[in-house]
Amino acid sequence: MNINEIIKVKRDQKEMTTEQINFFVKEYSNGNIPDYQASSLLMAIYLNGMSEKEICDLTLAMAESGEILDLSEIPGIKVDKHSTGGIGDKVTMVVMPLVAACGVPVAKMSGRGLGYTQGTVDKLESIPNFRTEIEMDEFIRNVKRIGISIMGQSEKIAIADKKLYALRDVTGTVESIPLIASSVMSKKIAAGSDKILLEVTCGSGAFMENEIRARVLAQTMVNIGKLAGKETVAVLTNMNQPLGKYSGNALEVIEAIETLKGNGEPDVTRVCTVLGAYMLKLAGVGDNIANNIKMIQSKIDSREGLEKFREMISRQWGDSRVIDDYSILPKAEFRIPLTALEDGYISKIEAKNIGQAVVNLGGGRYKKEDKIDYSVGIEMAKKIGDEVKSGDTLLYIHASNETQGLMQIEMLRKSIEISKEPVEKQKEILDIIE
Repeated sequence: MNINEIIKVKRDQKEMTTEQINFFVKEYSNGNIPDYQASSLLMAIYLNGMSEKEICDLTLAMAESGEILDLSEIPGIKVDKHSTGGIGDKVTMVVMPLVAACGVPVAKMSGRGLGYTQGTVDKLESIPNFRTEIEMDEFIRNVKRIGISIMGQSEKIAIADKKLYALRDVTGTVESIPLIASSVMSKKIAAGSDKILLEVTCGSGAFMENEIRARVLAQTMVNIGKLAGKETVAVLTNMNQPLGKYSGNALEVIEAIETLKGNGEPDVTRVCTVLGAYMLKLAGVGDNIANNIKMIQSKIDSREGLEKFREMISRQWGDSRVIDDYSILPKAEFRIPLTALEDGYISKIEAKNIGQAVVNLGGGRYKKEDKIDYSVGIEMAKKIGDEVKSGDTLLYIHASNETQGLMQIEMLRKSIEISKEPVEKQKEILDIIE
């Protein structure tokens, strides 16, 4: 068997065998297949697609290229949750404590931000002394003792995926749905949970801006989960505007805590209760989603979810006083308003630009090694469908450097469109794919 034969199979729109896929993943990971030949195969996949069997085989091969975590000593059904990313997406910090408060074990690996989206690990690390770089035995011990732990993504998981993603990034093949789906699901399968909940975001602030393609991606990943023997559900959510009020690390921690206190923005609470409800269903707690939503909401009302978050912060060395005292968090020196120049209704928000502004302010990374400013961010004062008058504040820029903050105004102003006619409010949940 050699790589030339495999390239020709995809070039001629035929199906690769399991053995051919395993050979490619293993030999490329080991450095025995050069980048130019791997690039050729990736482009053939991009152009000709893959069958469900091929996608599943590729997913499993990449999952098996590194460590497969063993969570078997944690009692109960473990449900992993993954988001394809978005702006202001503080969902993990809210949903996971609520689900844990319902008695479902939460063992979550999360990533750092790169590009215009921020990662959960960075947000949590804005809490003084909070550690996400913990050893596996501590991670499992935390889940066994308090029902929840969140740690940074292990570098030893799905090793082939990291190498292939870096190649896709420079060969114009990132957007391939089979390659995206296998990349996401290989990491989820390797993470050791029994079942998987996916939040697939779509819109101007998401990787998948087109809803049709987002649905195809969601269905593809659900199918992979089934073929791999892991029940998977995808919730399609709207990312045509930032989720909630804040985008930026410390600001999103505040909003997550406020949501757990029952003071959350309606869109954040809605998304979190629905995602939590489906996690409970996957964990075998209850099949009635309406009842599960009520159960999740009850953990907000009783503040049990809040106390679970406090407990997790303490267990992972963080300063849990942050729950009651936000002054412990980094705070930007400047809060610069952006005001409306006309009357009307907010008709469009280019969410991607909101995320990019956070990065420009220092709150995100262009490269993995970049240090971030946890204090900066964007605070939305108006959302799509809201009525505005000339002079009303549309958003606030939280900046550590005033000049840098003022430099974002032109881009942000162009990112918000105002219509003379009333505009319908946005739906948060677009569809459920099971």
